[in-house]
Amino acid sequence: MSGFILQRLLQGIVIMIVMSMIVFGGIHAIGNPMDVLIPPEATQDVRERTIARFGLDKSLVEQYVIFVRNLLQGDLGRSYIYNEPVLQLIANRFPATIELVLTAVLGALLIGVPLGVYAGYRPDSVAARLIMSLSILGFSVPTFWVGLILILTFAVNLGWLPSGGRGDTVEVFGIGWSVLTANGWSHLVMPATNLALFKLAIMIRLARAGTREIMLTDTVKFARAAGLSEATILSRHVLKLIAIPIVTVFGLELASTLAFAVVTETIFSWPGVGKLIIDSIKNLDRPVMVAYLILTAGLFVTVNLVVDIVYAVLDPRLRRRPAS
Repeated sequence: MSGFILQRLLQGIVIMIVMSMIVFGGIHAIGNPMDVLIPPEATQDVRERTIARFGLDKSLVEQYVIFVRNLLQGDLGRSYIYNEPVLQLIANRFPATIELVLTAVLGALLIGVPLGVYAGYRPDSVAARLIMSLSILGFSVPTFWVGLILILTFAVNLGWLPSGGRGDTVEVFGIGWSVLTANGWSHLVMPATNLALFKLAIMIRLARAGTREIMLTDTVKFARAAGLSEATILSRHVLKLIAIPIVTVFGLELASTLAFAVVTETIFSWPGVGKLIIDSIKNLDRPVMVAYLILTAGLFVTVNLVVDIVYAVLDPRLRRRPAS
């Protein structure tokens, strides 16, 4: 097991090195932040001093070496626009994003898997057909359109829910959480629903496909012949066997949702990391963009490592295979 984890860890380190080069080079090829930071009427002397202060007078290779050296010391730079350490800036926004994402993905998991199992267990029932229609809707409708419809319906026409913001929060260990207040939930329900629809569709279809496949196997036939109840078959056999793909997809969807909740946060004015990165792109705030993408890559690598370990725990045969 330790050798399996070490191999995956080394793979993750190589991926992070390559990604850091791609991200750093790609971001520095997009626009010049000095065009935003320095007013057109500034003198040449002011321009040169400002460029030197931000280290942009050095070559790209020198800038990358300095970036890596600072990164290894836990320093991702300082925002050009906010004049704050990038890590602190992201850390202040991250709780809002993680709260929104966890609510959406866990909700999709807890609702989608039972619905998918039922649709796979009773594929010809009316309820199963309605469930699959819901999954098609989740795949087909664009996120931004759903968000606008939710706001128009529940905030503008009905006035039941607020159209944006995070609402009241309660601090736990120095971090504010809106899920602990009724007002916070009223602000959270629409963006979480909007973010969860696509994930819900994935979970429904994944659970249904796995259930349909397993219900036709000899394992289920022997279990029925042994006199086990249908509830026992579903809990002990079906759910256990479909757990591996669900764990894999759940981990990947959690990481992707954390990384790309930008649209939902922008539509609902949710004060998370997604809105921060949009503002940084508008202002060509390079340190924030580079840090966001590096942390996103690190998040995917970490989640994949955790998923691989959980996968190996669920299926011991993987621990004996050479890592590909």
